[in-house]
Amino acid sequence: MSETTNAAETTAAPHRYTAALAADIEARWQDFWEENGTYEAPNPGGDLAGDADQVARPKKFVMDMFPYPSGAGLHVGHPLGFIATDVYARHLRMTGHNVLHTLGFDAFGLPAEQYAVQTGTHPRVSTEANIVNMRRQLRRLGLGHDPRRSIETIDPAYYKWTQWIFLQIFNSWYDPEADAARPIDTLVAQFESGARPTPDGRAWSELSALERANVLGEYRLAYASDAPVNWCPGLGTVLANEEVTAEGRSERGNYPVFKAKLRQWNMRITAYADRLLNDLDALDWPEAIKLQQRNWIGRSEGARVDFPVGDNKITVFTTRQDTLFGATYMVLAPEHDLVSGADGASSIVPDAWPEGTHDVWTGGHATPADAVAAYRKQAAAKSDVERQAEAKDKTGVFTGAFATNPVSGERVPVFIADYVLMGYGTGAIMAVPAHDSRDFAFARAFELPMRCVVEPSDDRGTDPSTWDDAFSSYDAKIVNSSDTTISLDGLGVTEAKARITAWLADRGIGEGTVNFRLRDWLFSRQRYWGEPFPIVYDEDGVAHALPESMLPLELPEVDDYSPRTFDPDDADTQPETPLSRNEDWVNVELDLGDGVKRYRRETNTMPNWAGSCWYEMRYLDPNNDDALVDPAVEQYWMGPREGQPHGGVDLYVGGAEHAVLHLLYARFWSKVLHDLGHVSSAEPFHKLYNQGMIQAYVYRDARGIAVPAAEVEEHDGGVYYYEGGKVSRLLGKMGKSLKNAVTPDEICAEYGADTLRLYEMAMGPLDVSRPWDTRAVIGQYRLLQRLWRNVVDEATGEVTVVDTEPDEAALRALHKAIDGVTQDMANLRFNTAIAKVTELNNHLTKAGGPVPRTVAEQLVLLIAPLAPHIAEELWRKLGHTDSVVHADFPVADPAYVVDETVTCVVQVKGKVKARLEVAPAISDADLEAAALADPGVVAALGGAGIRKVIVRAPKLVNIVPA
Repeated sequence: MSETTNAAETTAAPHRYTAALAADIEARWQDFWEENGTYEAPNPGGDLAGDADQVARPKKFVMDMFPYPSGAGLHVGHPLGFIATDVYARHLRMTGHNVLHTLGFDAFGLPAEQYAVQTGTHPRVSTEANIVNMRRQLRRLGLGHDPRRSIETIDPAYYKWTQWIFLQIFNSWYDPEADAARPIDTLVAQFESGARPTPDGRAWSELSALERANVLGEYRLAYASDAPVNWCPGLGTVLANEEVTAEGRSERGNYPVFKAKLRQWNMRITAYADRLLNDLDALDWPEAIKLQQRNWIGRSEGARVDFPVGDNKITVFTTRQDTLFGATYMVLAPEHDLVSGADGASSIVPDAWPEGTHDVWTGGHATPADAVAAYRKQAAAKSDVERQAEAKDKTGVFTGAFATNPVSGERVPVFIADYVLMGYGTGAIMAVPAHDSRDFAFARAFELPMRCVVEPSDDRGTDPSTWDDAFSSYDAKIVNSSDTTISLDGLGVTEAKARITAWLADRGIGEGTVNFRLRDWLFSRQRYWGEPFPIVYDEDGVAHALPESMLPLELPEVDDYSPRTFDPDDADTQPETPLSRNEDWVNVELDLGDGVKRYRRETNTMPNWAGSCWYEMRYLDPNNDDALVDPAVEQYWMGPREGQPHGGVDLYVGGAEHAVLHLLYARFWSKVLHDLGHVSSAEPFHKLYNQGMIQAYVYRDARGIAVPAAEVEEHDGGVYYYEGGKVSRLLGKMGKSLKNAVTPDEICAEYGADTLRLYEMAMGPLDVSRPWDTRAVIGQYRLLQRLWRNVVDEATGEVTVVDTEPDEAALRALHKAIDGVTQDMANLRFNTAIAKVTELNNHLTKAGGPVPRTVAEQLVLLIAPLAPHIAEELWRKLGHTDSVVHADFPVADPAYVVDETVTCVVQVKGKVKARLEVAPAISDADLEAAALADPGVVAALGGAGIRKVIVRAPKLVNIVPA
């Protein structure tokens, strides 16, 4: 539309709903809401206590996964979930609920640190500037957040409590008898009394401070250990498994990732594996997310079996202990302690190859130590996914050691191979090549023996050397599995498992056990921009928790924000953290209760997941300096209740990509805090909803480089970049780097925030991804213009509604819309709710003439959650002085919801002879009488008698003549 046309229309209709008018309306009402505390949700007590009547209403806690404050700001894809929860929360307020809805910022993380490295700008400065910009963008959308409750994870007043929670976890252990976390002091008391023996049998009082610390470290829920980690030299930090791509590269930066052993902090999340698994059943989550968590936790039942090897033993976990007689070799993960090197204290690797070692087993190396070292380096460059892939060629190397099969007494060679991972079981397997495809392929490659111990159900016979692949079955008989002390021959798999497990336990060389795929959570990062650990070390290396009075431990100033990075391909490096360079901060003198002593601070920082593990709790009581959260406040908003046995947030909306990261970690923290009595809720989020993604076309030139989407055009059957050249087009993500981002500011400037809100909600079902089309936005803009015209005269600005009773057609249209929108709002079906509002508005437009006030007011209330600014303006113009935010949502009159008449089909001998328009509530007797009196039915019967009349009121009558 040209500027001339716009000017002419403005002159003819100065009070038309335009982008300029929308901007004025929206800014005024946003100021009003802020000045009047419209969205403040009172607590039952404390600093945020308020209206007792509002607190007495049913409560609802509605949350979004909070955003990271990127320097690029928001594009139109980001607010999809925020707008949806805002619409839902507004509807809840209008239906009589006390609604807690706010938004904070997950503000620690690598992007700000990398920006600091590049520019020298302190991460706090850039992050806080980004937060200011995002708050501005979010405010412009009219989101109804309680601003008093917003938090930032980088605020020391916030991360004081993140550090406090870490200390609760550090000072706890998981008591299997209580099936819960308990304070570490209760464990110390058991050691002191002798109720629990120390590992070497000495009295607790005889152990040194370091020895005691090491013993407790085996139990603490937060502990430091030397463990295999994902070391990324290019980033200078270690990464969690979930931060490594399937290609074995860092998710951020795409650098190579290697396996290394470093001393790192871990969270013993594995102690909670069963509870994390079992409690999923009571959560209202998408089944796909529950399945992902179940698979990630990976519970499996089997047996632990010890294989002697020299003075050591190799412990394996197997779910097929019934095939133990078929184990002809063993495989250790390259990272296994027993193959740490020829000089390792617990190593099984001999100095020379045993006599008769097969050439293919040595990998061409002169000694076992050389072979092991070379192979470990090769395996360290592969991701876990690559290592587990069903590759045709199996690789590995003989360690030079032999173990003893505990049931057959046979010597079996011990290999290392990258298809075995330390992240599952014990990092060691007994290889039964006849009945496992990977073992079969490895055995073929290394010319290892195979023994059939599960009778094949086909005609392949029992000689594995003639097979094309392994045979695996849970429904077969065991064969070739007996000696003088035990026989499994002829047993089914289940019975054989039970017998061999009992046999192992009787001899103390194994036991039935449960294993999990879940690994303990690596909790250290070699970065600056993260929460400091509230831990110091004494001169003996013993870790001490800082007392609560010393929290928060704030980040110090440093000259260089970057961790020391290395050649991305150099695996033989060690991390150096930015904090370690500040000697004045690292080395301190403190009095921890036993006099002033020198200590060294922990120089790693917490991962960016730490602050998001508990933020829902801080929303409840953000100004509490004395406690994480007031117990009464937490009980009110998140406590267990009918239908929510574990408590939690009533609705949590966010992306499905967080299924096994944030969601699993947050559940773990909640359970620990619940066990220790700090909160009543054992789960953080009762109901989870995953919104889809707003996508956009990505245009790439012949080089594969993205070109600006705004600068391409379609013609002559193709898509062309304005600088020349045909480009490809593919639907994908929206983002700055893809040059296809559209900002909310752009759409708000051209159409207004209410139009943007409506368009994003109308694009399709909330849980489905959908393509952005700026040209389609105008459809929702026109809906608002028609709504405005039904209430306001565009020429004079006067309200045009009339105080007359609506006709029946208007009442039916109104109440059907109310009924449908109410149901849609409750089920987050905002696209169909908008369709029903549009239908009602169109009905009023087509009817012509002034709209009855009662209908206009209820129409405004219907659209209020979706387009709150225009709703507030029209509500005020209609003479109301209160905010529409807390007005009562319309209630449908059932009498007008049902159709006025329905069509009843009348059949005689199965053929339709009449169609009757009848009332929906007509009785069977009345419908039968009407059908028999119809002239068409009378003619069809031709005077014949009636044997039976079947009535299915109000839609069917079937008459069977005599």
